[in-house]
Amino acid sequence: MQSINAEIADQASGWPLAQRALAERDPSGKCESIAQLWQSIEDDDWRPDDPGPGAVVPCGRPAQPELVEPGAVPRRGLGSLEGRVALIHAVAHIEFNAINLALDAALRFSGQPAVFYRDWLSVAADEARHFQMLESRLVQLGHAYGDFPAHNGLWEMAEKTAHDVLIRMALVPRVLEARGLDVTPGMITKLEQAGDQPTVACLERILEEEVRHVEIGSTWFKYHCHQRGLEPESTFSELLDRYFSGGLRGPFNIEARLKAGFSEQEMHRLAGA
Repeated sequence: MQSINAEIADQASGWPLAQRALAERDPSGKCESIAQLWQSIEDDDWRPDDPGPGAVVPCGRPAQPELVEPGAVPRRGLGSLEGRVALIHAVAHIEFNAINLALDAALRFSGQPAVFYRDWLSVAADEARHFQMLESRLVQLGHAYGDFPAHNGLWEMAEKTAHDVLIRMALVPRVLEARGLDVTPGMITKLEQAGDQPTVACLERILEEEVRHVEIGSTWFKYHCHQRGLEPESTFSELLDRYFSGGLRGPFNIEARLKAGFSEQEMHRLAGA
């Protein structure tokens, strides 16, 4: 009887549910599946381990927002309500993509230590909560996710790094997601000046938790460097040169990046010192 129950629990809360969450197009359904999945892990009903090759499924997303080139996304000041709503929408879109990125990392890269899968499923659960917070704030302001155009840069980088877990860990959490650590404090300051404390509270919570997400990326990037006999700092620098020929522009949140696993040498390199 115990083995039958275990099999039922695995089908209800294991990798099939993670696959369903990644494939789900409806944001609410995606977040609900992730919450169910993470609850099963916290309750010790399921312990994620290697899903094996071929577990990844196509990424699901809604028909809206319309996806446009980054330069085509309108820029609005935060002094107006419309500008603040557009900002909230943009961050919500980043968080939605981050849900899919975390699920894809857990499903795509077989042969990893068990903690790798738990780490990325925990990130997916956090990102789903972040998305729901921002989506609720949009509703409070009379809008919904999908009301504004957005770009697809995060997921495009996921596709470019799908062939190598080391490159994925370097360029998605440690470059694209780490940009959130850099730019969010400035957003918070401007929103405080505009008197939008509810949105400030959302972004403060997200910033605090994103440090751990980038740190997870740093941990697994360094792990795979050591597995391959590569020096992490020089490898990261080489990957930046290969994929970001123009370099990364500051300002950089040095304190947050150091907490997230960047070294002093890496920060000097990023700052152009």
